[in-house]
Amino acid sequence: MELQDRLKALKEEYRKLIEEANDLQILQKLKAEIIGKKGEITKVLKSLKEVPPEKRKEIGKLANEIKEFFEEFIKAKEQEIKEKLLEEELKKSKVDITLPPYWIQSGTSHVVRRTLKEITDIFAYMGFKIEEGPEVEKEEYNFDMLNIPKDHPARDMQDTFFINKEGYVLRTHTSPVQIRAMLKRKPPIAIVAPGRVYRKDADPTHSPMFHQIEGLFVDENATFKHLKGILKTFLEAVFGKNIPIRLRPSYFPFTEPSVEVDIGCTVCKGEGCRVCKGTGWLEILGAGMVDPNVFEAVGIDSEKYSGFAFGLGIERITMLKYQIPDIRLLFTNDLRFNTQFTGF
Repeated sequence: MELQDRLKALKEEYRKLIEEANDLQILQKLKAEIIGKKGEITKVLKSLKEVPPEKRKEIGKLANEIKEFFEEFIKAKEQEIKEKLLEEELKKSKVDITLPPYWIQSGTSHVVRRTLKEITDIFAYMGFKIEEGPEVEKEEYNFDMLNIPKDHPARDMQDTFFINKEGYVLRTHTSPVQIRAMLKRKPPIAIVAPGRVYRKDADPTHSPMFHQIEGLFVDENATFKHLKGILKTFLEAVFGKNIPIRLRPSYFPFTEPSVEVDIGCTVCKGEGCRVCKGTGWLEILGAGMVDPNVFEAVGIDSEKYSGFAFGLGIERITMLKYQIPDIRLLFTNDLRFNTQFTGF
């Protein structure tokens, strides 16, 4: 068969096959067979060197015309198949505009996370840097270097989770972060350490895991007056300018002198209720001047430098601020509870 006849036969054969194709994969296979790198038209063009010179031009022209025909024909067929597939898909997923709308409920940060961010933002505004540390902590940092040796009765004040690795515990407070900060940098130091802490305690006002934020300030001539000013600024930022504040003498092994800080009851406004046990006051945080023994443990000269520290529970602040009666509500993942705080 002469090449002209072969080309015309190929055109007719593949035109019918492409016309009948209803699948993109089949169409691509036919395209490769007729005009691909190893396709029939390509084979004809490669064999032109064997054709007599006087016929070469005529056959080459015919081959190129057929190739161009199939390129346009296949392109049009491909578009036709795609439109048909789209039409079928749209029929399957047809939207019934008479159906009621499906509302997607927007998410929100958990109220404890919101409170923690609010508190860290307040201290950051006052110039404190955010510091973090491990939750599995060395006993040395969690107790010993904080002036709480193994035989110290203060260890009985904190029910500790001990782990299998000797010398390590789940941290009972974020105070070890203060130790780590003082070990790696020289004063002046102004940090707050937010994070999760763990104690073996569970009732309506306590959880075995809760969040704390502790602060530390160390510099020359830091005084109790500075501590009081920082705490007053913080508490007024959280609870409002008119919140009553009082300081009571207390004891913490790593601060001396130490105080408990109370605010006027946010529920009864100082008149006395079940929440404040009739006193009109709510204990909010502990604070004090850093004990010289702590400075000695971290290699800071207590004759030259002084400092103060404070610590508070985020869940407690959250419960007081939003008048939440039971700490366990904060850990139930009940959307009816969580969504109450959307938009705060």
